[in-house]
Amino acid sequence: MKINSESIYSTRPWKTFGEGPAMESVAPLSAQGFNEGKGKPFTGEDIRFVTKGKTLYATLLGWPAGQTALIKTLRSNVSGKVERVKLLGNSDNLVFDQTATGLKVTLPEKETGKSAFVLKIEGSIT
Repeated sequence: MKINSESIYSTRPWKTFGEGPAMESVAPLSAQGFNEGKGKPFTGEDIRFVTKGKTLYATLLGWPAGQTALIKTLRSNVSGKVERVKLLGNSDNLVFDQTATGLKVTLPEKETGKSAFVLKIEGSIT
């Protein structure tokens, strides 16, 4: 929690809640409470979004296979221009490519946590 704290405290929901396989198979809400996590286990393709100021945080709910994350919601023809991407817990700027398919981010070899990995995305994202 210490590593990802800036993406937790004082953040607000973004226009899109998230993306990934777990959202596609989410259990229907049958009563008060939460229904996420009752379907398939989370993977590196399951992503949740929050924002703080002009920064977008994309939380990967698992480490992606092949050290590459693809964020389909951030397609170049839809979401604005990404200028910088960092992984919280790592000081380096990450290599990324924003195309019509999505934002493809190359992650470092070493994971920075155990269960949630947060990308700090800056730019003119709408």
